[in-house]
Amino acid sequence: MDNKTAKCFLVLTNKEQWTSYINKSFEFDFYHSWDYHVVNNHTGEPLLFVYEEGHDFIAIPFLKRAVPDSNLSDLTSAYGYLGPVSNKKMKDITSSMKLNFELAFKEFVKEHHVVSVFSRLHPFFQQNLLLSHLGGVQDNGKTIYMDFSVSLDEQRKRYHSRLLRQIRQLRKRSYIIKEATTDKEIASFTEIYQENMLRLAAAPNYYFSKAYFQKLIGNQSINCKLILIYEEEKIICGAIIGYSAGIIRNHLSATHKDHIKDSPSKLLTDEISVIGRNMGMQYFHLGGGLGGKDDSLFAFKSNFSKLVLDDHIWCYIADEKVYHSLVEQRDIHPNRRTFFPLYRS
Repeated sequence: MDNKTAKCFLVLTNKEQWTSYINKSFEFDFYHSWDYHVVNNHTGEPLLFVYEEGHDFIAIPFLKRAVPDSNLSDLTSAYGYLGPVSNKKMKDITSSMKLNFELAFKEFVKEHHVVSVFSRLHPFFQQNLLLSHLGGVQDNGKTIYMDFSVSLDEQRKRYHSRLLRQIRQLRKRSYIIKEATTDKEIASFTEIYQENMLRLAAAPNYYFSKAYFQKLIGNQSINCKLILIYEEEKIICGAIIGYSAGIIRNHLSATHKDHIKDSPSKLLTDEISVIGRNMGMQYFHLGGGLGGKDDSLFAFKSNFSKLVLDDHIWCYIADEKVYHSLVEQRDIHPNRRTFFPLYRS
């Protein structure tokens, strides 16, 4: 690293400092906030790595986890779309700053005995332009979005014809769509959500609790709301929506088991697009398939829009020797070879 100019890295856990850097960033999402990471601190210890070069900076939020039975740790991202932010556009960061950032990050992971680093990247921010210098950036399929620069009528004309007919039929029913305002509504949604996860045999990290949902919805810094569909007095479908950086998204959603065949989630998705427009958002990010796959979930979302972005994840091995030693110690089954970090599969 060139020591002729002031260059350093910081590791921040303080809300005020963390928030200051995020708010100075050229583009960021609610996922990058200190509050969101504290809500997710059951996964690991929140920290913000910051590399500074004069008045410019690059920052990446992480959750730091201890590797069992060792003095080692690894870094992962909270659930959602994260990766680095900067006060500059990613494409405008100079080659010399990228190199110095790389050197600083390698120094940081060495000092903290970090074996591996994982982050889900933000498909709207072109972060791969920065992280490709460090290696480990991998394709994770496609992710779907709507562009609100077209009218609502034009947006709906682009839906698959069968989907549009189904949504029109659903709107004729006596459903009530409203924002949740009570703990009882959050509790009901939690029951529906957890039942969905059991039915889908979801991974353990998808089993969020009522307390988790309460913290998400009750924190104004996170920008989340719970939108519900009622049939008379019964909640049949719901979604926690997040909104920031001109983007609205369905963060987590669920449908009551007795109403899956009716597909009220189709109506809810259309309604979220209306909510986003009313909020002044530019895009509705629907996401992709499970694990970046072109699966039934991807097919469902693609009925709403054909606009796609490349999705990426960052799987960086900081210490190759130790990483492979941990994998060997745990005798990982070959079927788990796509998991990262592999020693946690």
